[in-house]
Amino acid sequence: MSSISAAIALPLVALSWQLPWNSVQLAIATLFAFDLTGGIVTNATPAAKRWYHRPGQTFRHHFGFVAIHGLHLFIVATLFRGGDWFFFGLTYSFLLLGSSLILTVPRDLGRPVALLLFSIGLLFGFYLIPPTVGLEWFLPFLWLKLFVSHLLPE
Repeated sequence: MSSISAAIALPLVALSWQLPWNSVQLAIATLFAFDLTGGIVTNATPAAKRWYHRPGQTFRHHFGFVAIHGLHLFIVATLFRGGDWFFFGLTYSFLLLGSSLILTVPRDLGRPVALLLFSIGLLFGFYLIPPTVGLEWFLPFLWLKLFVSHLLPE
């Protein structure tokens, strides 16, 4: 339900704010809202935790799931930030390094480390990287989905 609500709300907000997006940008932003909002909620459920952290799932599986989300960052850098490679390099490096840290610390430290990284990611988005107009929510939602909802076992 959260993903559907986000996918309905995002185009309405974008159109009411008269964001200078073309139809491709609007469609992609809507898809990101659907994916990230749904992923935050779904990946935090006990069923998803059991599935993603079942026996046989390794660092490589979890890291691969996170790494593929670099495509989100690449698309934002390209389509919404005019080829901002500083944004892409910084955010993707932070995503990969942060995920590696969460996956390698002792299990008891996973949640505090994930929340620390989420907090640092918020500071990046507020103070180090100018926000992406219309997608100000994008980085916080990405960090929340991956660092806190996905990577932490039950």
